[in-house]
Amino acid sequence: MLSTLPFTINALREVYAAGTNPADVIDEVFTRLEAVGDPGIFIHLRDRDDLVAEAQALGAYDPTMPLWGIPYAVKDNIDVAGVETTAGCPAYAYTPERDAFVVAQLRAAGALMIGKTNLDQFATGLVGVRTPYGAPLNAVDPAIVPGGSSGGSGVIVGHGIVSFSLGTDTAGSGRVPAALNNIVGLKPTLGALSASGVVPACRTLDTVSIFAMTVDDAYAAFAVARGYDASDAYSKPLAHEDLTEPAQPLRVGIPDAGSVEFFGDTMQQATFERDVAALAARGAVIEPVDFEPLYAIARMLYEGAWVAERYTVIADLLATNPDAVHPVTRQIITHAESMSAADAFTGFYRLAELKRAAEPMLDGLDLLCVPTVPTFYTIADLEADPITPNSNNGTYTNFVNLLDMCGIAVPTAPRSDGRPGSVTLLAGAGQDALVAAVARGFERDCPRTMGATAHAVPAPAPLPEATSDMIEIAVCGAHMSGLPLNGQLTDLGATFRRTAQTMPDYKFYALAGGPPARPGLVKSPAADASAIALEIWSMPKTAFGTFMAGIPAPLGIGTIDLSDGTAVKGFLCEPSGLIGATDITTLGDWRRYLAQQSVPA
Repeated sequence: MLSTLPFTINALREVYAAGTNPADVIDEVFTRLEAVGDPGIFIHLRDRDDLVAEAQALGAYDPTMPLWGIPYAVKDNIDVAGVETTAGCPAYAYTPERDAFVVAQLRAAGALMIGKTNLDQFATGLVGVRTPYGAPLNAVDPAIVPGGSSGGSGVIVGHGIVSFSLGTDTAGSGRVPAALNNIVGLKPTLGALSASGVVPACRTLDTVSIFAMTVDDAYAAFAVARGYDASDAYSKPLAHEDLTEPAQPLRVGIPDAGSVEFFGDTMQQATFERDVAALAARGAVIEPVDFEPLYAIARMLYEGAWVAERYTVIADLLATNPDAVHPVTRQIITHAESMSAADAFTGFYRLAELKRAAEPMLDGLDLLCVPTVPTFYTIADLEADPITPNSNNGTYTNFVNLLDMCGIAVPTAPRSDGRPGSVTLLAGAGQDALVAAVARGFERDCPRTMGATAHAVPAPAPLPEATSDMIEIAVCGAHMSGLPLNGQLTDLGATFRRTAQTMPDYKFYALAGGPPARPGLVKSPAADASAIALEIWSMPKTAFGTFMAGIPAPLGIGTIDLSDGTAVKGFLCEPSGLIGATDITTLGDWRRYLAQQSVPA
């Protein structure tokens, strides 16, 4: 029975509830591993008898322990008490006395750690072959690189041998192996998962990541592993959110035609366009945007001060035994030896400037949707050129941690050549539940198998409707950003969401009186009605009453129809307020009107 069971968390919970012994699951793990026959997956595989004893020690099935008897694996830069940590370098190895914080959380929930997985040495790489232990083979196609740096963690889940695994993600190491092995890769908000007991790559950017066969399994493991850790200076006390059905319509940014890059892979391009169309069919508003500011941020990761962060981890080893470091890894990290403290600060300043340049684009979006990888590279490609394919794999991943975004890589339907499809959904810090909920839509609508197994992905269960504590408000005049009354919004905790336009059936007026000058927006069937420019702001519902109390007649809040077919609450004017007003409908934009006036704004 176990030989045909998909090792999803829910499937294992069901057989455990029916009386299956976790020792039998451990036996099946080793049977599957032997059948795969890939010695490159694990750097350290735990003894079967020790695991069986640990499984038996769990006692009778306890459904209150969320991961009771669930097998998982750990990337070998994350500490497990009593098991050697190598970070992919034998000369660096040590045996920790304590579990990493996340491992301790999983152990307390009943999960069973099978072994420590192979990786690009010191988590430097996106290909999975920079290891002295022999690279693991891609689970889906052995000719393709496994992805890195969390290669072994991606491959073991791709084969369906464990339910989930831990990786780490600094530049995309928790997402690229997911795409290449047809599985889910969850990259949390920085600080949501403690990095205590994790060998750092770039400590200010690193996060533990989670691979699983389904979104729900990844999020279930995330829910257990997360938690505030006072011993980790970068840990954050972030509130956990249960998954709910995302509110529609979501505004989703994608790379525009001038900034999307597939390196000549037209099949990958067609697959991404197909997946974006599926997102739109579920109600998302797709907005192509220029990704060049994000690419500029991505280039900072290996051209700026963050290479020096990697250097701090292995400086002593480089000084005493440089040959112990993989040649490509050494070439990348020793670039820091030519950098100064001034270079570091210059990098920090440049990153701040680039972030500011990207803000207007990101502020108007709920999330981004990108290809997880722009194309596929083979082992032979890496043997011919160990640098360029690795760099190209980071096209849509390298900027993410520098911008403090969370994300999830989710498989989509296979490409026409059978290789796995995958997109990554990205959002701002703390939006982990949002990206996971949207990712579930691809599991519902895109037929596929899980990893390299023959098991179809199970249809996700319906989610409860989201209940937001925010309300969107459309403004068209003095409350717009940078204008005199904007503080009435920001003082109440409102944040800018996006620019928009009304449907073309509104009249627009400059009202008599002032300062400040005020507009009047009126819905009208008149032939000369037009579309009017707006800003959409998001305000806490608890502040809405206070905001309303400050709105003087003849203005009020009504429903405004937007050009994209949606509606939002916003300022409208009573007809009595138009006495003495100037019709400015033809201008269509309050800022354009102000630019023509000599009166104060």
